[in-house]
Amino acid sequence: MTDISAWIGRTEEAHDQLSRNLLMRIAATFGETTPAHGEALPPLWQWCFFQEPVAESGLGEDGHPARGGFLPPADNRNRMWAGGRVEFLRPLEAGGEARRVSTIKHIEEKQGRTGALLFVTVQHDYLQDSRLAIREEQDIVYREPSPPKTSSGEPMVAGGWREAVTPTPMLLFRYSAVTFNGHRIHYDWPYVTETEGYAGLVVHGPLIATLNLRAFCRAIPEARLRRFAYRGLRPLIAPQPFESAAASSHRARPNSGPATTTAWRRKPKWNSTEVYGGTPPPHPNPLPKGARGLHLRGGQGRAK
Repeated sequence: MTDISAWIGRTEEAHDQLSRNLLMRIAATFGETTPAHGEALPPLWQWCFFQEPVAESGLGEDGHPARGGFLPPADNRNRMWAGGRVEFLRPLEAGGEARRVSTIKHIEEKQGRTGALLFVTVQHDYLQDSRLAIREEQDIVYREPSPPKTSSGEPMVAGGWREAVTPTPMLLFRYSAVTFNGHRIHYDWPYVTETEGYAGLVVHGPLIATLNLRAFCRAIPEARLRRFAYRGLRPLIAPQPFESAAASSHRARPNSGPATTTAWRRKPKWNSTEVYGGTPPPHPNPLPKGARGLHLRGGQGRAK
């Protein structure tokens, strides 16, 4: 039996150039203007870079790189991007070279409703000109094959503002392409429906997070991003439309200036995210104590 704790502390480093060619493709995917040389990358566009290409012979059945290298082995389990926390220290600039240093920080086995779950937390440090620009913790979960749960039927809570999204198969294909993501649940209909048991193509978790944060920036353009926390609770299935919506609170914290906490929801199937201005609260408690927000469970939420 493999001692997966031996993977804690492992690191890998990836170098990339934030090239105009790829930025043009990302911008076309999102319907945005391409950042000019030296301009800041929009939030979360770093996820489209630093992907180490792997030959098809080095991929597993699900389209991810075969396990047991940097990430621990998790045989016969399905891999999902479960959530994460991102701190924005300074923007990455278009056209320049950058690097990402990744470290496995935590591994934990849990028992869920659908079986055993293996959680892996990876810290990513994004650096440019030897300065730390973004620090991120990514949560990856490996779950035993089981029918995915998509809804629990409780009523939804009204948001203060919202933005509609239609996740077309073309959007999913293009996002898979610009992130060099071979995970078959996003483009391979027979695989996602017959092997993994979903009702259709699954919308990428990082794509949802990117669209979510973009909607926040559009709604509150004066906000300065400090921290973004997000968590995947239920899958969104293309091409079913959904909404990004928010319930916000503005309150001051000592020595931090004005703060904004926003809990997002999507319907009919939700993921949960929070956006912070001011000094971020300590992990692992993403919502400040006493803050107004939403407690979200797949397909519904309740105010707290």
